[in-house]
Amino acid sequence: MKKIGILTGGGDCPGLNATIRAVVRKGIKDNNYKMYGILEGWKGLIEGNIKELDMFSVSGILPRGGTILGTSRTNPFGEGKEKDQERILDNIKALGLYAIVAIGGDDTQGVAYKLSEMGVNVIGIPKTIDNDILCTDYTFGFDTAVNIVMDAIDRLHTTAESHNRVMVVEVMGRHAGWIATFAGIAGGADIIMIPEKPLDMEDVYKSIIRRHKSGKNFSIVVVSEGVKISVADREKEGFALQSNNKDDFGHVMLGGIGSVLANLIEKRTGFETRNTVLGHTQRGGSPTAFDRILSTRFGVAAMESIDKGEFGKIVVLKGNEIISVDLKDVIGQNKIVDDYWYDIAKVFFG
Repeated sequence: MKKIGILTGGGDCPGLNATIRAVVRKGIKDNNYKMYGILEGWKGLIEGNIKELDMFSVSGILPRGGTILGTSRTNPFGEGKEKDQERILDNIKALGLYAIVAIGGDDTQGVAYKLSEMGVNVIGIPKTIDNDILCTDYTFGFDTAVNIVMDAIDRLHTTAESHNRVMVVEVMGRHAGWIATFAGIAGGADIIMIPEKPLDMEDVYKSIIRRHKSGKNFSIVVVSEGVKISVADREKEGFALQSNNKDDFGHVMLGGIGSVLANLIEKRTGFETRNTVLGHTQRGGSPTAFDRILSTRFGVAAMESIDKGEFGKIVVLKGNEIISVDLKDVIGQNKIVDDYWYDIAKVFFG
């Protein structure tokens, strides 16, 4: 009986448990595999920390946010981590794992690809609220995050209008502004600022002033955390930072751009301005129907790939079809917001 390991890496998001459920049920019910959860991402494989998963283990987890397996940002291919790579290979052999299902974003899939090059049977499933993985139209977690942000914008509209304020909403998005763009369009934002489409701050001020002169006494500005502007004493290459400390993959902790923008806007326009940081609320809660279904389809497709002996690949959504592509095709770059989507958003600026 073949043993299959499942892990979730990187930031958590709604839909992870739905994916785990689909992988386990498909593996046991249709393939008669023994299924194992690898705890806390790649860290669990380094430490040999796994637990068996049966049908009871995944019962009732479809609507739950987070991940029952835990997660981490562990990078076994970081500088000086050669021993961690050896431990992973040794543990895979000792545990008798035939294949590994790696659920995660670009960093997680980067590790999966390197392991596949070392002979490990790996299949990837794309997960990130940022929706920035190449070759897939959507990642699960994104739709839920967009709905959370949209709801927040709806609520901020009423208080902004009541107090004649400009409201700045800071959302996640390190390199790609998909959350800001989609939630901004859906929530009726007046300005959307994303990393891919830099705006001149003078144009931002003029747009807000022009809007207020036209009789609209409030404005909603949605900004991705990865937008670059000059931030004295709090920047690295233009980013607003919470901390200069880096994670295992070399990422600094972004945050604070909303506060900076709110101060600049109030100073230059004279309009009272407030900032709201949605932060990790975007990662929490129960997944939307779209994310539950997409997660389920990804999980089933990943097990079908294993059954066919197709490894070193990642399952993706193209149109309405789930297909698989090589892991090497999705790593090292980000899928960014293109002109089509941003041009739609700009119709409603100001």
